[in-house]
Amino acid sequence: MLTFGVIGCGSIGGFLARLLTREDAELAGRARLAAVVGRDPVRAAALAAEVGCEATDVAALLARRDVDAVLVCTPSGTHAELAEAALRAGKHVLVEKPVDVTPQAADRLIAVARETGRTLGVVSQHRFDPAARLARSAIESGRLGRVTSVMTELSWWRGASYYASGTWRGTRALDGGGALMNQAIHAVDLVQWLAGPVVEVAAHTARLAHPGIEVEDVATASLRFENGALGTLLASTAAYPGRTARTAVNGDRGSVVIDDDKLAYLHLAAEGEDAPAYGAFGAADQSAAYAAQLAGDGARDASGLLYQPHRDQLLDFCEAVREGRPPLVDGAGGRLAVAVVTAIYASARTGLPQRVDRAVPANDGHTRTSP
Repeated sequence: MLTFGVIGCGSIGGFLARLLTREDAELAGRARLAAVVGRDPVRAAALAAEVGCEATDVAALLARRDVDAVLVCTPSGTHAELAEAALRAGKHVLVEKPVDVTPQAADRLIAVARETGRTLGVVSQHRFDPAARLARSAIESGRLGRVTSVMTELSWWRGASYYASGTWRGTRALDGGGALMNQAIHAVDLVQWLAGPVVEVAAHTARLAHPGIEVEDVATASLRFENGALGTLLASTAAYPGRTARTAVNGDRGSVVIDDDKLAYLHLAAEGEDAPAYGAFGAADQSAAYAAQLAGDGARDASGLLYQPHRDQLLDFCEAVREGRPPLVDGAGGRLAVAVVTAIYASARTGLPQRVDRAVPANDGHTRTSP
């Protein structure tokens, strides 16, 4: 069993603390919560009382021998610093997305994880959604044929009260960016897990509905994938009153659409099948045939988050530690998502297409290309 400490008592830290302490047959015997840490002692004490653990500080948490792993759930720009301290204290670390706000910070953290021999993971729970797993399986097996295009749209709304809920929100230093770095980083990770790495971007960003923040609330990008596929990305926190996130992956033998983390459309061509010359116009949807396979745990936390994908990522992390293997979302995977986001920002700033920096330091001090 892994004993965890949670650093950060905001919305995601509170959610993960409740996940670790709820009755869950899958997590039972594999993970437990020992303590929480928060910048606000009152808030930390309240969360500790709610979930039945201790409230402490960072130094005391990292000194505890009974704590095996740490969940870092603090403002994005502090992730690498806190995670490095935890790794050097001998703890395994699972960092809330993004791994940090620059590829360089991610590189330092990856190097420390290798140096200390500890496991490093990055929260990207949408890889664990049943619909995403089905899509990945269909793509990997070749049933979509050659992937030709990818479209991902995150049209959300964040009100002024959201940005006022933390002094770090909407700042370049600690948020690292806006709708793209904070919210759509999940979509950036997911499309690369499904369709392969993005190698080049061309983009625009704007602040159109939230004049009080430093970062963008709308971002658009054209994406070129390593396998030759082309894609588009829209990330917005200025789409009132807020709609669902949607990702489509299209191939020359099939297509899949995920909307609101659910399978919205799937068609996989049968052997010898030939679509009409002008296409099916959305007909021939096969997604209903997979409904039973995709049935999952629909329980949600009071924050509105589904328990299942986060629980499954925690289980994968625990198994990775036990087996001595990388977790499904490791430091390199977390870095690649940040590298794409920072390339989009660079393109928007310069008005030029940008290559994605995929180089990750290796053990020998040279570099390798992230997957």
